[in-house]
Amino acid sequence: MTDFLVAALQITSTSNVDSNFAEAEEQIELATRRGAELIGLPENFAFLGDDSEKLKLSGELSVKCANFLKTMSQRYQVFLLGGGYPVPAGDNSHILNRSALYGKDGLIIGQYDKIHLFDVDLPDGNLYKESSTILSGEEKPPIIDIPGLCKVGLSICYDVRFPELYRYLSDNGAELLMIPAAFTAFTGKDHWQILLQARAIENTAYVVAPAQTGIHYGRRQSHGHAMVIDPWGTVLSDAGKTQGAAIAPADKARVKKIREQMPSLKHRKKNIFAK
Repeated sequence: MTDFLVAALQITSTSNVDSNFAEAEEQIELATRRGAELIGLPENFAFLGDDSEKLKLSGELSVKCANFLKTMSQRYQVFLLGGGYPVPAGDNSHILNRSALYGKDGLIIGQYDKIHLFDVDLPDGNLYKESSTILSGEEKPPIIDIPGLCKVGLSICYDVRFPELYRYLSDNGAELLMIPAAFTAFTGKDHWQILLQARAIENTAYVVAPAQTGIHYGRRQSHGHAMVIDPWGTVLSDAGKTQGAAIAPADKARVKKIREQMPSLKHRKKNIFAK
């Protein structure tokens, strides 16, 4: 058998770190009881509140997140993605938004700092300017070979709008793309599922997309709908709008089969567009 269960968790994070960790652990435990071997937490799983407060807490919070992810992966014997948490950038005025994948032994097997920052003034009255407190990552996203499962590519939220990042991941062997997010309710209703399916179809890869949902503070509201999507673009599981998880099987043999049936990756004319 080559298939295994993946879980895209969905929670409503706030500025209460302990409460967020408690909810995250509950969902991790439930997912492992259902047999999930690879589990993803959404972006901002440990803290979703005022940016200045997050910056102030970033040193302490980065340590707490690392310890939490290490403990959870060991306790539940799963591969666990912390989908995005603050790490001090070293200049006292910015952080990095880091996603880290932990192995069953509690050790980091890959990490990624968010490259594309969400600086957008939405028509619903919300203004987002991540670059005011976050530095863009300067390293290419990793492709992590999980023995016995598959090759995983990392990204975070707003990255989903930049297909070249995912083309890089698939070109370098990724069979499953993880896209943890805190997608806004305003943009999510029109773009979230379409973008996820597009990334799955064009790269003939699984997409596992953990998500924030509900109201966090003030007018900040997330779309929800954590999803698992197969390489054909079929939505295998959708968590809806409540806290919980999208859980479905992933199978690297199916990736291989679909890439043989629809060999679009092989048909690319790279040289023409490189000129």
